Amino acid sequence: MIGATENATEILCIGTELLLGNILNSNSSWLSEQIALLGLPHYRQSVIGDNEERLIETINEASSRCRILITTGGLGPTQDDITFSSLAKAFNAKLEENKKVWEEIKRKEFSKHKEISTTSRKQAFVPKGSEIIPNKHGTAPGIIFTPKDNFTVICLPGVPYEMREMWSTSVTRWLQKNLSLSTKLESTFLNFAGISEPKLAEIVADLMDQENPSVAPYASLGDIKLRITARSQTSGQSQQLLLPIEKEILSRTGSLCYGKGEETLASVALQLLRVRDQTLSVAESCTGGKLGAALTEIKGASENFVGGIIAYSNQTKKDLLGVHHQLLEKHGAVSKEVALSMAKGLKKKIKSDWAISITGIAGPDGGTQSKPIGTVFIAIIGPNCCQVSQEKFGEHTGRKGIQTLSVVRSLDLFRLTLHSQS
Repeated sequence: MIGATENATEILCIGTELLLGNILNSNSSWLSEQIALLGLPHYRQSVIGDNEERLIETINEASSRCRILITTGGLGPTQDDITFSSLAKAFNAKLEENKKVWEEIKRKEFSKHKEISTTSRKQAFVPKGSEIIPNKHGTAPGIIFTPKDNFTVICLPGVPYEMREMWSTSVTRWLQKNLSLSTKLESTFLNFAGISEPKLAEIVADLMDQENPSVAPYASLGDIKLRITARSQTSGQSQQLLLPIEKEILSRTGSLCYGKGEETLASVALQLLRVRDQTLSVAESCTGGKLGAALTEIKGASENFVGGIIAYSNQTKKDLLGVHHQLLEKHGAVSKEVALSMAKGLKKKIKSDWAISITGIAGPDGGTQSKPIGTVFIAIIGPNCCQVSQEKFGEHTGRKGIQTLSVVRSLDLFRLTLHSQS
């Protein structure tokens, strides 16, 4: 058995909707990163539908290969939520009701709906001997179940934010306590905008070639992270290995790095406003409120973000933002002049210290030879500042991609503008 000596770990994602492609399986990629951070060997991932016979077979097969099996999904109250029952049958274990779990489920459901679903009780029945993993955000608990020597199943819900919080607060601690991990891993993330992944990789190519600390890029649309991971006998020693690499990367990249860890462009922008005791408003056309949504995702955003206007039509631009019809007729809605007028009108109407406006052609129609799809104008107005940037994101990016890049670029330009006035 591999797992008994090597702490081999497998991931099993459960749900027919995953097999059909109805839901993107983001859990497996996130868990893979977390397993790597702990230094655990990870050899296999599987996805299986809501079928009891196949699930039991898969669990039994995994028990002969690995030390730890991490499952996600199938913990809810419905008929196709069969993870606990299948796990119990796989090892001839009895399902028993956990009274504390049931009381917690009733408390959560009553606070939300004033009535308790008759099917919810199912979630409180777990294989006998299971250790409960509390679910802060949902009703379905997770469990840690060890049905035989050198094999443990860790069951987590399929809802990503529930699963991640449970992993961070409970599972990691259990793994560190119960497995003999010969090394301690420490990682940090540096976040970048305004640069492509190939260009960033070129800047830190020599650092990416080394093994300890290792440097690896993780790119999403408009945003790149570099993960620095160090291994040593103690956490303190690992941290000491990280510091010089982090310092070297920052010296090479300068203002391209906007933050660390969980920081986002929106959170960084709001923090810069907070220290200045200033406010921001936004006017959006092609992004349809996505910039405002990114800002309001941040806790405490209302202290500095006062609101916005979605001015999609020309008439709304005129009525709510005071854009003159002659500007629209002469330059078009997607232009430097209109973007600037939108920002000025917004700042005047809402009376914020800063205003950002976005107008562009997100497609799939509306492009011209002079203004192809992906053309976006971003205006920023504030104390001693009045600027407009023209971006060309390209038709290949797609409508949603152009909207996302417009938001990312707006926040990055705003961040850099605030830094320039420091």
